[in-house]
Amino acid sequence: MHFVGVDLAWGEINQSGIAVVDADGRLLHLGTAQDDASLEEAVAPYVGDDCVVAIDAPLIVKNPTGYRPCEAALNRDFGRFEAGARPAFAERPEFKHPRGARIAAALGLDMDPASTATRRAIEVYPHPATVVLFGLPKTLKYKRGAFGDRQRALLQLMTLIEELDTATPRLRVNRNVSWVELRKRVEAATRPGQLDRDEDPVDAVLCAYVALYWHHRPDDVTVYGDYLTGYILTPSLPLDRSAPKEPERDPDEIEQRLTRLAALLEEAALELAALRELSVNAERRADDA
Repeated sequence: MHFVGVDLAWGEINQSGIAVVDADGRLLHLGTAQDDASLEEAVAPYVGDDCVVAIDAPLIVKNPTGYRPCEAALNRDFGRFEAGARPAFAERPEFKHPRGARIAAALGLDMDPASTATRRAIEVYPHPATVVLFGLPKTLKYKRGAFGDRQRALLQLMTLIEELDTATPRLRVNRNVSWVELRKRVEAATRPGQLDRDEDPVDAVLCAYVALYWHHRPDDVTVYGDYLTGYILTPSLPLDRSAPKEPERDPDEIEQRLTRLAALLEEAALELAALRELSVNAERRADDA
């Protein structure tokens, strides 16, 4: 079985990162692709049989504006880690017919996370995954900012990914020639554009690992949203890092507070009417004078 990660650009102008791992966590393929045809060609050897293709891009977008329900739910949990999702909505041209869904259809993959199909595609998001997998207090800032800060953050992320060699499930990237070369390129980078080029395959490895993680530890992932309105699958926050839940309210207490509020509003309305009457009387006396 293969687990494919795709850090998908929203259009075909920019490159997309691609990574493939097997059921034992060995990194088999690492690279990039540009248009749909080259991407489908790159993953074709790995998706003919049982597979999960984890795509970092919206697959299902039904809302005309604003956030999808899955994004709003995920942001409630991960916003404080600076790992929230940006809104995807159908009025944006790139989401009228999402590229991720188009590629999944071309590959014949089932996008329903509840499906029992043997060849599936799922939507994932690397930022919240890094918070859970690596216990980060905030996401690593390797996409924006000063060049030196970005380079250090990307190298830190690559080190954390390499340390998944001792995790459950295990991810083995250290002996992959393409990964070693990628790390050397990041270490030798001197321009922001070089980091832009090399961060995509790193994100793709994270996507592939989330798919592998889901396969081995299905009880330790959360699916935010659903197949009808859109969803994002990510490793679950441990209970000690979850957002505090609102305390349950006593229905009688709520009713009492509503009654008090209604009384206050009624009193305020009477006071307002009295003030208006005083104001009108004052104006009349002024006119008479």
